[in-house]
Amino acid sequence: MTKTRYNEDFKKQAVKYIQDQTKTLPEISDELQIPIGTLRQWAAKYRRFDDVPSAERVRQLEQELKEKERLLTSKNREIENLKEELTIVKKAVHIFSKPRN
Repeated sequence: MTKTRYNEDFKKQAVKYIQDQTKTLPEISDELQIPIGTLRQWAAKYRRFDDVPSAERVRQLEQELKEKERLLTSKNREIENLKEELTIVKKAVHIFSKPRN
């Protein structure tokens, strides 16, 4: 069995393809006809984390998420209060719309 040599550019493109796909590594291995172990080695060596946000950005996003959750909780509370008020108004309309004896 002869070993096939791949150039560095091909290896980098294969790793980028792995990162861009939603397929499993075995599926990609079959598709490219490259052993899974080889692809794992290439991924460990060439993978890039350009799209990974910085720690500061993660903290900022977490803060925004907390603010949105707080706002959502507030809005849900307001909706529940308005529903309760509407129920009371409906009952009052029903009571006052009855003919008087």
